[in-house]
Amino acid sequence: MHGSRSTKIKIGTAGAVGVAALVAGLVQSAGAAEPDDSGAKGAKGAPTSITTISTGWTIPWGTSWLPDGSTALVTERDSFKVFKVTPAGARTQVGTVPGSQTTGGEGGLMGVALDPDWAANHYVYFMHTSSDGNRIARMTYNGSALTGYKALVQGIKKAKYHNGGRLAFGPDGYLYASTGDAQTGSLAQDKNSLNGKILRMTKDGKAAPGNPFGTLVLSLGHRNPQGLAFDSKGRLWSAELGQNSQDELNLIKPGSNYGWPTCEGNCSVPGMTNPKKTWGVAEASPSGVAVVDNAVYMASLRGERLWEIPINPDNESVGTAKAYYVGTYGRLRAVTKVPGADQLWLSTTNADGNGGEPAGSDRIFRVTIG
Repeated sequence: MHGSRSTKIKIGTAGAVGVAALVAGLVQSAGAAEPDDSGAKGAKGAPTSITTISTGWTIPWGTSWLPDGSTALVTERDSFKVFKVTPAGARTQVGTVPGSQTTGGEGGLMGVALDPDWAANHYVYFMHTSSDGNRIARMTYNGSALTGYKALVQGIKKAKYHNGGRLAFGPDGYLYASTGDAQTGSLAQDKNSLNGKILRMTKDGKAAPGNPFGTLVLSLGHRNPQGLAFDSKGRLWSAELGQNSQDELNLIKPGSNYGWPTCEGNCSVPGMTNPKKTWGVAEASPSGVAVVDNAVYMASLRGERLWEIPINPDNESVGTAKAYYVGTYGRLRAVTKVPGADQLWLSTTNADGNGGEPAGSDRIFRVTIG
């Protein structure tokens, strides 16, 4: 399962196929830091302050900003509700995603991504669980309400746990999605399955040009990836929940195989790609990731902390990871860069059944990066 622990394994080094302006790889091993709410200004990239901006949430899973930074859309996993939230934290429900279901575990309404051309087309994309499995769907958002549901990708198997669920637009204008192995590890190695993959698609849900296998699949061998974020060089970083020993931060490259279920964390099996950094499952269980100033910020569920992992924009090396807010705010789910600012929005999901908190107890914070 997940929350407390998910199921996974990963592998060694992979052969990649070249896709235009895509991605690279990430991290090493980390040491913890003390939570610091007021924050003496530390090294560049360190969080310097954290402020609660919105309360009363129940499992806020995904966050995506309008391109102009005027509003964010936030999904609630189990209620299937979508809210618009102002930079100051005021929220208003703008709709629900039709046909959504829970799985009694990690499925439901998950990722959200606003179209980079939203001002022209008013499109917003969701990943959610339905009766026939997990879907990627599109709706129209006019600034106050969601309408016009259209399923773009179906046939992604669902399960109680390991549904993946994150969406992100790349600098190439294509939509990326993370899918879990639906608790069937062999699917992650099956190139004909959409499970246990990073997908890359057009805005109509078709395989993007240059994909390595001519399908939606960009990379394979993933257990339960819940974090996707691009850095300043257009490289894609993904965080992934491990099984019993190692969580991962991966640099995603087209056609690469990240090992699950052959290995968990690093291993030397030919044809597999090693993670850039790994953590013990008790100190991570990662969900969302975001990039600010050449550092990846990784929200952790079981680990109840925000990891900062420096990345080198000129090569694939990563620095020493540091942890913030350890045990202070509980399970951290979504972390999203605020447009035009060195700030993050960070959400809790302590009401998700593993955090021990009641409905309405979750919060969204604004974190300033120094």
